[in-house]
Amino acid sequence: MKLSKSSLIGWMWALFALIWLVVLGTFVAITLGWIGYMPPLEQLQNPIDKYASQLISSDGEVIGSYAQSGGNRVSIDYNDISPNLINALVATEDVRFREHSGIDFRSVARAVFKTGILGQKSAGGGSTITQQLAKQLYSAPTRGFIERLMQKPIEWVIAVKLERLYTKEEIITFYLNQFDFLYNAVGIQSASHTYFGKKPSELNIQEAAMLVGMCKNPSLYNPIRYKDSDRPLGRRNVVLEQMHKAGFLTRFEADSLSALPVETKYHKIDHKEGPAPYLREHLRKIMMAKKPDPSEYRGWQREQYVLDSIAWEQDPLYGWCNKNLKADGTPYNIYTDGLRIYTTLSATMQRYAEEAMREHMAGYLQPAFDREKRGRKDAPFAAELPAKSREEILLKAMKQTDRWRESAEQGMNQDEILKSFRVKTKMQVWSWQGMRDTVMTPLDSIRYLKGILRSGFMAMNPHNGHVLAYVGGINFSNFQYDMVSRGRRQTGSIIKPYLYSLSMIEGFSPCDEVLHVQQVIPLEDGKTWIPRNTNRRRIGEMVSLQWGLQHSDNWVTAYLMSQTSPRTFLRLLRSFGLQGQIDATMAMSLGTPDASVAEMVSGYSTFVNRGIRVSPLMVTHIEDKMGNVVATFSPQMTEVLPQDASNKMLYMLQNVVNGGTAGRLRARYNLPMPLGGKTGTTNNNSDSWFIGFSPDIVAGCWVGGEERSIRFNSMTYGQGASAALPVFALFMRKVYADPKLGYKASTGFGLPPTFSPCSDAGYDGEDSPASENELPSNDIWDY
Repeated sequence: MKLSKSSLIGWMWALFALIWLVVLGTFVAITLGWIGYMPPLEQLQNPIDKYASQLISSDGEVIGSYAQSGGNRVSIDYNDISPNLINALVATEDVRFREHSGIDFRSVARAVFKTGILGQKSAGGGSTITQQLAKQLYSAPTRGFIERLMQKPIEWVIAVKLERLYTKEEIITFYLNQFDFLYNAVGIQSASHTYFGKKPSELNIQEAAMLVGMCKNPSLYNPIRYKDSDRPLGRRNVVLEQMHKAGFLTRFEADSLSALPVETKYHKIDHKEGPAPYLREHLRKIMMAKKPDPSEYRGWQREQYVLDSIAWEQDPLYGWCNKNLKADGTPYNIYTDGLRIYTTLSATMQRYAEEAMREHMAGYLQPAFDREKRGRKDAPFAAELPAKSREEILLKAMKQTDRWRESAEQGMNQDEILKSFRVKTKMQVWSWQGMRDTVMTPLDSIRYLKGILRSGFMAMNPHNGHVLAYVGGINFSNFQYDMVSRGRRQTGSIIKPYLYSLSMIEGFSPCDEVLHVQQVIPLEDGKTWIPRNTNRRRIGEMVSLQWGLQHSDNWVTAYLMSQTSPRTFLRLLRSFGLQGQIDATMAMSLGTPDASVAEMVSGYSTFVNRGIRVSPLMVTHIEDKMGNVVATFSPQMTEVLPQDASNKMLYMLQNVVNGGTAGRLRARYNLPMPLGGKTGTTNNNSDSWFIGFSPDIVAGCWVGGEERSIRFNSMTYGQGASAALPVFALFMRKVYADPKLGYKASTGFGLPPTFSPCSDAGYDGEDSPASENELPSNDIWDY
């Protein structure tokens, strides 16, 4: 049957209407979520909900970030983005961005005609910046013809919704915050730092053009991977040409910039590198910590369980993410919530601390240790360590390696694995000069690494607890155990000022004298305690308590211990901040208790701060990703000594520097500022300590081997004055030489004019936590 002309036209109109109805129905179905995925309104109102959290120093530097695996997106505002970036992006990706409402129909028509019909691959796409953002945020990988067919309509609908919810500036910000530039650099903030070592606001035109050029294909146009290729250069110049066409650059500017080479300043994003890695890791662990569960601790971890339980109850920062909930009722997550964590750390002082440790350890102490152990079969262990003990230590270390685990998984028995550890192989080992290629057996590599001395250093403001520098070890990439907060070693003589403090409380003065002879002290069990003494001067003479502390004399210390009880001294140690398990014995006065560097630095703040101990404070406040302050932290103070006793201790500890075991601070390092402090060395030189202070800084350093049996044979290098004190000295020299930091050598401790070190004004039993009536009868470890 032949259709009339009018009927044919009618059918064509009907077909046209049907097509439009299908198209309209499709878009309605997409909008309602019947076809494809349509994100709910909550997601559209919060399109990027996963941002890395940043750590910020007290002087405004970003010192690190916490991000989920595969991304390091850092939130940034539109005003912090260089106009060069915005102009390059608009000119290249969406020149009519300011004019459309999510869909650029002219670009769509051009793409359909030139690309779809004429087959011109260089005709450009039809997607707007908003559509690209919609694809980045919500599009899943497509499978099959139907899904690919519906992808664009879905992106159009989402793009229109985004345009209704956000301004053009917000959309550009979302786009640049979302894009993955590779190398774990997600978002323009991370990309700017990774590729150019700059903030987004500091990028010049050619740098902005390079990053925008990567948006087409970050792998194909990567300026790091293809630094010797013309591909990144060509893509950057395409962007510069587009900027000229869009009117953002003159012809001369475009040509001049196109003639420049691509220059990058690559900074790999690695949590093991950068400033203060030990502090960053420490804060990550404690902020994300959960309430300690005793079932998760093995028997030998009992002490750590108690310490973690104390921290959970007393430290507001410990477990902060799990103790505090967001508006939606879920806990905070430092990997995804975009927190800005403001630390007390000074980036400048942190750099000085790291330099001081490196200068001393690499330039002096480690070479001395290597010389002492060279050619010895028992190296790096002490000669008196039994061979069986050495073998047990090495076997335990071997079992902790990936090599042992992988060999066991392959079905090798222990004898076979041990044999493989004695076969030479090519490998890289760490050294102070960098990674070193060598050939040695895996067992020898373990010996070598164990022979590298370890250290920990922390500096703090003694008045408000602000941690100014935190160096938990010599190299975080290879030695991750934190010797500031986590590691605990015997204190040695640095504990003696705490006993002298108790004596000052109980009525002694620095000028009181005792007979300098061997002490024989009867114990409750009928035995006697006869401490050894390395000081052979003035035996049989009357010596002052000040002299005893100046020269770290064990006999004077033992006499003072005999005038009190171990239980009373233990209570005072708790007030000074020691939290580990301590056996209440007479010997603890000579340094048998273990402590961390952080605990000892906090304890010595008591002497500078008029008898008030301040706990370390590492974070002042936290902001969420919107800039709202969600937490603030204040110093925690503990009254330890009455002021008179504190003044006497301050006087004596200054004399330790001015004429005692720490005298090389003046004689060798020529430090002019007022100083006090105490050296410490444990039996056989296993642990070397120095805790010192000026009126504005209290700092401490520990040096030793990974194992207590790895130590110097001679006190020439092994004592605290040689091994640990120099790190403090070098640090203080750098800090006081920097006028920008504002520390002045002329500032004094402020002892009152009426102070007399020989005053017999003692403790009245009412105003100090050291009072038998004030301190709890049970120790924290009594259960």
